[in-house]
Amino acid sequence: MRVVTRARLAAIAILLAARAPASAESTLVLDPAQSEVRFTLGATLHTVEGALDLVRGELRFDPAGGAVSGEVAVDARSARTGIGARDHDMHAKVLESERFAEIVLRPEHLEVVRRDATSADVRLHGSLEIHGAEHAVVIPARVTVRGAGLLQVEATFGIPYVAWGLRDVSTFVLRVAKEVEVDVRAIGTWSSR
Repeated sequence: MRVVTRARLAAIAILLAARAPASAESTLVLDPAQSEVRFTLGATLHTVEGALDLVRGELRFDPAGGAVSGEVAVDARSARTGIGARDHDMHAKVLESERFAEIVLRPEHLEVVRRDATSADVRLHGSLEIHGAEHAVVIPARVTVRGAGLLQVEATFGIPYVAWGLRDVSTFVLRVAKEVEVDVRAIGTWSSR
């Protein structure tokens, strides 16, 4: 049987909107060095896989009402698939990453779907700014306590980039999916005041 420490219980309770005094705000700061943002895009005869770099991530939670503020940003200019010509086209024709250097998630509300002593399944409601426009998103995630003051966040969600106004690079021969799947694995430190 696994022993659950008081620190682990407190982390889950505070972070995942358990009832607490209104002044007991919690903060999760993601560590870019320990975080990974990957993407997958289906295409004719193959699947394109790539990665982006996390620039920053800080989320502030109000456990009394489930409100969340802060932002998580990735560097659009860091998007890479490992094939130079394809990466050049992605930056120049789709992301226009020199003009729109960051993709930013701005959370507004945390919905707890399930929780136990060391983990929780949540939905993070907010907006995602990409290519100069903001779009409403609901991101399902799993949050797991990884040690004293450390949390791991795992999320997989789709971005309908064509519907959101980004260029569809499909051609007569090459068909590309209209939605890219994003997979986030992040480690962060939490604190409460």
